[in-house]
Amino acid sequence: MAPELRERVRSLVRWEVGLSFALVAVIIFGITASSQFLTSSNLFYLNLSIGEIAIMTLPMTMLIVTGEIDLSVASILGMSSALTGDLYSHGWPIPLVIVAVIAVGAAAGWFNGFLVTKVGLPSLAVTIGTLTLYRGIAVVILGPNTISNFPSRYTNIGVTPLPHTGGYLSYSVGIFIVLAAVFAVVLHATPAGRSLFVMGANDEAARYAGIRVKRTKLILFTVSGMVCAVAGILYTFRLSTAVQDNGIGLELSVVTIVLLGGVSIFGGRGTIIGVVLAIAVFAGLQNALLLTNFEQRAMGVVTGTLLLLSVLIPNLSAFIERGREFLRRRELGAAQGARAREAAS
Repeated sequence: MAPELRERVRSLVRWEVGLSFALVAVIIFGITASSQFLTSSNLFYLNLSIGEIAIMTLPMTMLIVTGEIDLSVASILGMSSALTGDLYSHGWPIPLVIVAVIAVGAAAGWFNGFLVTKVGLPSLAVTIGTLTLYRGIAVVILGPNTISNFPSRYTNIGVTPLPHTGGYLSYSVGIFIVLAAVFAVVLHATPAGRSLFVMGANDEAARYAGIRVKRTKLILFTVSGMVCAVAGILYTFRLSTAVQDNGIGLELSVVTIVLLGGVSIFGGRGTIIGVVLAIAVFAGLQNALLLTNFEQRAMGVVTGTLLLLSVLIPNLSAFIERGREFLRRRELGAAQGARAREAAS
């Protein structure tokens, strides 16, 4: 194993061990904060609150590993929710609604990928634009209307536990576990998955190695749209309500979790297990704070802090080295200036 690769593996292992300790700390904090923290009803509520977000972290992980990002994930969820309600209100059967919504989600993701890979625009700018675009489409679809008369056999999916799980797991988390296993195998145990790390580390080198970079990224954006559409359908059934602003702001939580999981914002590094641990830490911390009567509207402070820490800590050594280099240059410049003044005098 090359020294550089060995060091990356070590840093990931260290990060995941750190997340494990953080999770233990969150559990201890939760138990201390409230005796309700580890009850089955509270853990099921925790499942409900994180399920759709967790699902959306999976394609986001793959994209960030390749050096791209999709900030439109929550808007695709909201558009999918609005479309689910609109199609059902027009008499479409739910199975057909689900197929149509997933197809529209795939098209939305493909459009993001097309602008990035074929037109050559940066994914950050593209998905900020489509974040607004898809949210606007949701407003056009539903306007001020609210659809909430979905069949109980579907809305029960959002509020009843998965059978044979002791009342702990929600359907959305059950779906996440299955998808996480699939994504983990693809990312860590297939040539296609390994090629994603090569793209993130060096896009040009990946092209010279014969990897079809544009095609792969286009597929990833399309998959992201599909997965977010599934999350939108689950979100709608959980709330038993379709409105145009469902899921607003969730993209920040998705990005925070992925980066907290050790996925490098610069691409080329990350694991699914790290993201799973980050989901547990993020959801557990939010839940524990709510049990302490923490102001829910101020929860953005927690998300923002975790996001900053997840970017700063992995790159701390690089920042320190840059700081040292800056100080060295300053000292060198001061010394040269002093010598120049001495020579002039």
